[in-house]
Parts: sequence; C-alpha cells; structure tokens
Amino acid sequence: MRILMYGWEFPPHISGGLGVACFGMTKALADQGHDITFVLPRLKDGMSTDLHLNLMGVDKPIPNSAAIGKSRAPATAGVSDSLKTLLDQIETIEIDSPISPYMNEKSYREMLTHLQAEKERRLREETGFDLSPVEVSGDYGPNLITEILRYAKTAGNLAAVVEHDVIHTHDWLTVLAGIEAKRISGKPLVVHIHALEFDRSGDQVNQVVYDIERYGMECADQVVAVSHYTKSIIVKRYGIPESKVKVVYNAVQRSESPLRHVFQKDRKEKVVLFLGRITFQKGPDYFVEAAARVLEHRENVRFVMAGSGDMAPRLIERVAELGMGRKFHFTGFLGGRELERIFLESDIYVMPSVSEPFGISPLEAMYFDVPVIISNQSGVAEVLTHALKFDFWDVNDLAGKILAMLDHSPLRQELMEQGAKELEGFQWSKAASALENIYSDVQASA
Repeated sequence: MRILMYGWEFPPHISGGLGVACFGMTKALADQGHDITFVLPRLKDGMSTDLHLNLMGVDKPIPNSAAIGKSRAPATAGVSDSLKTLLDQIETIEIDSPISPYMNEKSYREMLTHLQAEKERRLREETGFDLSPVEVSGDYGPNLITEILRYAKTAGNLAAVVEHDVIHTHDWLTVLAGIEAKRISGKPLVVHIHALEFDRSGDQVNQVVYDIERYGMECADQVVAVSHYTKSIIVKRYGIPESKVKVVYNAVQRSESPLRHVFQKDRKEKVVLFLGRITFQKGPDYFVEAAARVLEHRENVRFVMAGSGDMAPRLIERVAELGMGRKFHFTGFLGGRELERIFLESDIYVMPSVSEPFGISPLEAMYFDVPVIISNQSGVAEVLTHALKFDFWDVNDLAGKILAMLDHSPLRQELMEQGAKELEGFQWSKAASALENIYSDVQASA
C-alpha cells in the first residue's frame, strides 16, 4: 500500500516522543512491505528560495513530481546501521517551514526573532556594517496559525503528484495538510492523535488549536488514538463518535546499545530520573516536590531532570529554595548516546505526567532495566502491569513509592525482571498490523 504521511519530526532529528513513534511505526510498516512517503517541515539556514528543494510559496503551484525536491530522508552521517536501512526504505519530502514539534504561538514568535537575528548577523559579517532589520515574515507566516495554513497548502498540494492510496497525519499541526491532500486526491484520511490540546494546556485550551483538532477529526475517515485514555477525551470533549476512533498502542524501538554491557553504575548513590519536556503536561513540578520529601529521609540519592522547556527556570529556582542544589541536577535536552547513558546510570524512572496520551519513555527505561513509577493519568498505565502507579497530584504517594523502591531491593529486582518480560509484548509490528487493517477498512469504505 502507498501511504502519504505527514509528520513533524523524524530521525535523526528528534525532539520528543512523536519522532520516536514515527520512527518505530514507519519502520514496521516498511518491513511489512508498504511504500511510505513522509512529508515533514525543515528549519533551514536558507529561506524558501532554496532551489535544491524546488519548492515555492503557497501562491505558486508545484508544476510536477520531477520538480519536487525528493530525497531519501535526512542526512545519515553518524547514525546507526539500522536507521540507515530504514531511511533507505522510507522516502521523505521536506517542506521549508520553521515549525517544529510542541511549538505554540510564543515559541513560534521566538523562532522568528532568532531567524531575524541570524539574518542580521550574517549581513553584518558579509558587509561590515550594521544594517536595518530584515523582515522574516516576508518568507514565513506572521504567526503560528498562518504558518500552519501556509504549510497545509504547500504540503497538501503534494497529493497531486505523489502516488498514494491513503493519507495519514500526525497531530494538529499536520491535520490541515491532510485535509487539503484529501480534497485534492480524494483518498481516505487517517488522523493519528498522539496528544491533544487538553493534554498540553489542561482546561485552559487554545480555542483555535482545539477547533483545528476537532475539524481534523470530523473530516477524517478514521481517527487513531494512542490509548483508551486519549480516546475518552476525543469522544467526551470533541464529540467524535466512539465508533470512529480506534486505539493503536505505541511500542518501543529496540536497538542494541554498546554501552549496555560495559557500563557500571556508581553504587554509592541511587539515581532517580525524570526525562521529558519540562512543561505543565509532564508534571515536573511534582517530581521536584517529591524529591524534597525523599531527601528528608535519605541522603544517598540524587535526582536528575533531563529535558528542556518553559518551566525549567522556575523549577531551578524552586530546587534552590528547597536547598537541594547538591542533590538535584538539570541536564538539558539529551539524545543519542547521552540518552542511553542517563538510563544506564539511573536506578528508578519517574513519569509524573498530568496528562499523557501514551508515554513511550517508561518502556525505554524498562529496556535499560530501570524500574518505573508512572502516573495513572497516562495511556501506558492501561497496559503496563509491572510498574508502580500514582495520581500525579499526590506528591506524598510518589515520594513513598520512590522510598519503597530505594529501601527494598527485592521490589526493584522483581519489577526489573517482570518488566523485561512484559516489554516483549510492546512491538511496533503489532501497531503496524493494526494500522494496516485500518487502511484497508477506510479504502473499502471510500
């Protein structure tokens, strides 16, 4: 089957769980013989006049398939052999756009300001003079929604020249492109929901984002949710018929780590890890408060917060207020070997998410034999048995469960051993087979 897929990140450039999911999902689909064209935006130094992509503004048509800047996925220098194999199987098309995963209106404006500063810096270096500001918005949209509409038109037009049987979009940033593609080709549209505005913002939703999400699911021939937790929100909050939403769980991508067999942990202190975006959705503030309670009872433990996000400055201040500076570490964003190393150094992994549609990171931790504590407000809690669970707001319960793991090595060992067995059930091939059935159903109904 030929799949035209729209996403926002893909290896080797990954900033969050969506890219990890797209990697595992598309690899499994390719292994099952499907032909995938993956369309993604790309932040480049050049603007939209960069001819190597042969892409034009939304006011100019794409003349034919030969004019589209097709390439085999992003550059593969320094990536693993398994990733290179996957990139050979999956064709990608890059659209020049400054949008990136997890972006909101504020971060989009910050991105434009950064691009503006870079342009001015290059001009100063080339001319030796301070020049008047150059408006970036002449190439990109003046705000996030305008940019999404620009991308939707440009990316959607690819449906006229890329052969496909089904259209598959990921989350709200790509859904309008999928709708445009469906309008052009008439092919069925599958909208895959990895996260919702209610996950990101709680009840203080951005109405425009909510409206786009709802419109996308209404236009879809089939909606895919990553958990029953997410499906319930789609049905209750968006009014989408339950019969239109199918659940396909995520999995974990297994790749052998050379560090795994040679790394030795420092047994003097235990390490408790938080890994994720430092934002409201992920509950990092509850992790900090629980750490303070644990340190009241134990000295030989360190807490690590790996990631970046808008809450980081405030949490750094809070850690200082609590006098935990020597026992609490902020690493910033980690990827590749650094990510493997932090898992190998950790004794406990905590995911205190306020609202987590699924949550791949606990499965990644379990792959490195790290027992996990997860919030009940997560999709993975539906299917993961060998993990300790708590309600995200109950800091005392979280602290108690961390202490229980630290104090009772048999409990940690049991969770590690049984978790490793349970992990075998989380395979992307199962997700791919479920998606394959969905594609067949929407084709038959079209």
